[in-house]
Amino acid sequence: MAAPVSRPGHVAVVGAGMPGLATAWFLQERGVRVTVLERERVAAGSSWGNAGWISPALTTPLPEPAVLRYGVRAALNPASPVYIPPRADARLLRFLLGFARHCTERNWRVAMSAYAPVNRRALGAFDALAAGGVDEPVREAEPFLACHVSAEDQKVLLEELRHVEAAGQRVEYEALTGAEARELEPALSEKVGAAVRIHGQRFINPGRYLWALAGAVRTRGGDLREGISVREVRDEGARVAVEAASGEVLGFDAVVLANGAWLNWLARRFGVRAVVQAGRGYSFSVPVEHMPSGPLYFPAQRVACTPLGDRLRIAGMMEFRAPEEPLDPRRIAAIVAAVRPLLRGIALEERTEEWVGSRPCTADGLPLIGPTASPRVFVAGGHGMWGIALGPLTGELLAETVATGRAPAELTPFHPLR
Repeated sequence: MAAPVSRPGHVAVVGAGMPGLATAWFLQERGVRVTVLERERVAAGSSWGNAGWISPALTTPLPEPAVLRYGVRAALNPASPVYIPPRADARLLRFLLGFARHCTERNWRVAMSAYAPVNRRALGAFDALAAGGVDEPVREAEPFLACHVSAEDQKVLLEELRHVEAAGQRVEYEALTGAEARELEPALSEKVGAAVRIHGQRFINPGRYLWALAGAVRTRGGDLREGISVREVRDEGARVAVEAASGEVLGFDAVVLANGAWLNWLARRFGVRAVVQAGRGYSFSVPVEHMPSGPLYFPAQRVACTPLGDRLRIAGMMEFRAPEEPLDPRRIAAIVAAVRPLLRGIALEERTEEWVGSRPCTADGLPLIGPTASPRVFVAGGHGMWGIALGPLTGELLAETVATGRAPAELTPFHPLR
């Protein structure tokens, strides 16, 4: 691919989730003028209602051997942690076949070796945003407890953490008994028989953080336009034309496509063939008698709990379904059933803010970050569950690529045309 003829002066970013806004912010750091175009509103996609974890220790490839152990019958059950609604969908089938091919130990380890270098830098990108004026707190996750029903279940996560370390990423953790976990966190029930305490993780209120980041982009002169649905992007040689659904056409020196689960619709014409499938996650908030001091994770149930203000956000599940489909109440019920025996003093009937968001997933579990077949069109997407954790670093590395034409080495495994 040819490098841009000159340093772009004005760049459009399509999508106001974490990767898009972070890219806009870091482009501004390099003196580039930015316009962010968002189809709905800031954080409207997969950003707002997620768990808000910045957890490098758990930022691992989604395709893993354990996923295949659910089996087809389990995946067709709406109460399963991983759910595939039965329907005829050639695009979904293509994604699932590719996903299944990558659910091997060898592929997981190869993908983990790609994650390790960016995981090591992920927290530093948040520090750069804080130093640059993004004032929403990034909180230390102490304690961060991954909880299990039994010591046998605990072994699965301990083995995974050892593989993460083998990939070159340092992780500090310790195995706990159920009693030790309850001493640290009284909100856990007697059903929790073992836990792993993981150090060095952080968390945010994702909606508030994205609003603060959007505010910083605006304060620094960025144009952020909500309610603009982009219908088409065209490389016209001297510029890139961005056509809105309204028919309005805007011109830019370069464009970054960061439109989440809708990435394929704009990126395919620029050589991006990887299917980006919506992996939908659900959440809600509840009052609790004893607010946990830090995040709680239930790996077997694929449920995450985050203390946000005076309510506990409970998030989880993976559902491969079209991004625009409505919330499925059966998935909320599945989360409720999963956590009810594991927590005490939790008012599950008083839940509010029920939400579903479409996480952009790739078949190989690696994001798509970098240049396309056009020297003026770039991609920042396909992060799966890790758009919050890796979004700021994605923005930092991609801004360097856009502004200089040179992609940092960390982005090599994530090339959009791979």
